[in-house]
Amino acid sequence: MHKRASYLTTEFRAEQEDDKLYIEGYFIKFNSETELFPGMYEEVAPEAITKSLKDNDVRSLFNHDTNLVLGRSGNKTLELRADDVGLWGRVEINQKDQQAMDAYHRIQRGDVTGCSFGFYPIKEEHESRAAGGDKFILREIDLFEVSPCVFPAYPQTEISARQQDLEAFKREKLQTRKRQLKERLQHG
Repeated sequence: MHKRASYLTTEFRAEQEDDKLYIEGYFIKFNSETELFPGMYEEVAPEAITKSLKDNDVRSLFNHDTNLVLGRSGNKTLELRADDVGLWGRVEINQKDQQAMDAYHRIQRGDVTGCSFGFYPIKEEHESRAAGGDKFILREIDLFEVSPCVFPAYPQTEISARQQDLEAFKREKLQTRKRQLKERLQHG
């Protein structure tokens, strides 16, 4: 199983309440098809994150950089909740951390509007799209991080891992077809 990241363009906001600074927005939008690369689509079902929200100490990173932790659910500097739209998050910015303040100002100015999430797939379904291509519906994931990010597009390393998943699926599908054809020939 490969670690994967998925991306979407969304509206992240930088806000101030009293003397605290926050960034907030949707890290995941449910039932929203995302094209990972030509012919390959992915969608997150609402139930996919239920277990992770209950059990995991999810980190908020900037650009998936483990050296730039903005907050975490375990110490309540990251608030995550699922609603009808998706996974909404709010990160309290550490004003004593210059890198976190830089991230806050980039979002505030509108330089960073994308977001992403890192996860391990646990349970997914495949379907062929009527319009062509293949789509994977994530039914359960092990969510470990959410990130505001500069480029909301699949990075090459993650595409490579996802392409390996697709190639393995296609090989399995071909083997099943061969087996079914062989059984028909033997019984026909």
